[in-house]
Formats: sequence, C-alpha cells, structure tokens
Amino acid sequence: MLKAYSYAAAAADKPLGPLEIQRRDVGPNDVRIDILFCGVCHSDLHMARNEWGGSNYPVVPGHEIVGRVAEVGADVSKFKVGDLAGVGCMVDSCRVCASCQEGLEQFCESPESFTQTYNSPDKKSGGFTAGGYSTSIVVDEAFTLSIPGNLELAAVAPLLCAGITTYSPLRHWNVQKGQKVGIVGLGGLGHMGVKIAAAMDAHVVLFTTSPGKIEDAKRLGAHEVVISKDAAQMATHANSFDFILNTVAASHDLDQFMALLKRDGTMTLVGAPEHPHPSPSVMNMIFKRRSLAGSLIGGIAETQEMLDFCGKHGITSDIEMIRMDEINNAHERMLKSDVKYRFVIDMATMEK
Repeated sequence: MLKAYSYAAAAADKPLGPLEIQRRDVGPNDVRIDILFCGVCHSDLHMARNEWGGSNYPVVPGHEIVGRVAEVGADVSKFKVGDLAGVGCMVDSCRVCASCQEGLEQFCESPESFTQTYNSPDKKSGGFTAGGYSTSIVVDEAFTLSIPGNLELAAVAPLLCAGITTYSPLRHWNVQKGQKVGIVGLGGLGHMGVKIAAAMDAHVVLFTTSPGKIEDAKRLGAHEVVISKDAAQMATHANSFDFILNTVAASHDLDQFMALLKRDGTMTLVGAPEHPHPSPSVMNMIFKRRSLAGSLIGGIAETQEMLDFCGKHGITSDIEMIRMDEINNAHERMLKSDVKYRFVIDMATMEK
C-alpha cells in the first residue's frame, strides 16, 4: 500500500481536516497520479455533509482531478511516467453490461452501478474509494484520461465534472451550428454550458434571475441574456428554442422554460435539487411534442472527446484557486454562490 495525504470529513457535522490514507499498490493496468489540482464540486459538499444520505466516513471528496503520472503498471499502454492525466467522477464499472459495452459507463446496469471516485465500495482495495482532495491516486488506465497540453492545467480540473456534465447533453441532443440553445443558470455548470454551446456555433441565450450576470454571460459567449423573472422578456422567446440545458440545482417552475421550446424541442436537466421540482404541465408538452429529459456526466470515451474538444477550442473553466486548508471556507462560500465559477485546490499547499 502507498501512503497519501488528504483532507477528509470525519462526520456529517465535522469540518474537513487532514487525514493520512492508503492507496493500493500499482497493479498491471494501473496508473499512479501525483495530483496537482482538484476542482471543488457541489457534490463534494453534499457527500461530506451526508445531504443525499449514504455517506461512508471518513469521506475524502474530489472528482475533478488533474496531475502527472508518477508510475504505470506493466500492461499500461496509454500513459507513461511524466504524462498529464485526469480522473473524473468514476474509477470503475462492471464493464460487461449493455451500457458499459456501449461506452456509457455512467449508466452501468450492475447492482452497484459504476464505482464513484469517492465514497463507493472499493472492489480492488476494500473499504471505500477516496477522492482527489489528496496528494495521489491510483486508477485503472481504462478510467484515466489524457489532458490536452495547451490548456491551463488548474482550469482543466472542473472539466472532469462540470465540463462533461454539460458537454454530454449538448452532444447527445445534437446541438448544431445556428440552433437556438438556452442555458438556465450561470454557475459552475451553466458557465461551462455557455462556453461549450457557443463553441458548437449555436445561438446561445443565458437565463438568469440576476441582472448582475448579464455582462459576464456575454463575456463567456452568450449572445443574449434573459432575466427569467421578467415575464415580458420570457414571452418574446416563446416557441423558439431547439434545446434548453437547465443547470439549476434548486427546485423551480419548469413550465416557464418548457413553453419556450419549439415543437419537438427538448429541455434537459443536469442539476440535482434537494427538493423535487413542481410537476410540469402535461398539456404544455403534448401540444408541441416537447420533451423533458435528464443527463448524467458522460462515459469515458465521451469525456475524452470533451477534453479534446476543449483543447481544440481553448475552453477551460473560470476558476478561483484556493489552498487545501481553505476548503471549509470554500464550501461555505459555494453555498452562497460566492465563486466565479469553480474553486480549484492547489494540492502543492497540502501539508504533509
């Protein structure tokens, strides 16, 4: 076993603090990565505080991981020591079900589903997986990603969750040049949705409740900004959208956005609210054959495709760098949406 240093939550009501952990020895198909940067996702906070239930303590969060390869197993072919590498939201799956065989490991149909990067039963080491709030990680090369060398490494980290969470539905629903695409919410997910949809040459409209975000949305690539609390502004866009990506993770009225879709348009949800959304009107859907859908991260192949797309278009996340010992304050600020738009931990600040 290999020693690593981490920050972990010991209980739901405890702040994160230092914890020495063990990583498995590098097996034939494994890659050991010295973690340089780790993005901070709202899921980290939910899991650390057991807000979704099922947290297994201690919890070492972090699934937006970038670093440098320090060791490879004898059978590894995609990586060599010194390469840049990334790890996203999962580190294994059953690999044999229909979804896994089709490269959709995020929808793994085994009873355990896919193995999350943290807080999942660890089939290889026992116990539970530990994430990227740590100095190193050992991952099967099949779940390790290549990082484009032309991008700022720290700002790449959030692409491993926020980037693929927004890229996957835009790609799946075939967003194309000239289509009118709405992005609801300008947070960690929404700002990536704006950037990626704009790079796909769509006409991008950002929906926000905050007039103060208009200038920033346009800087990120939005062609128009609509204040969703303004009924008159919303009405001017009725029946006009090919696709809407809704990134908001709070319960809200979906009907106001469904009414903006064209016939056969789709709104896809990627935010996971603590309380359910009010049920949308069926009539609002059936008279225009509109669809309401959901999407979950992306498979490994699609995540690599997203990273390559971002490398080609020079896309990274807008970040605020923090020290490891600032993580508890960062979690509190994240609750207040006090970040533009993603915290990233500089792992060089981890005390050993």
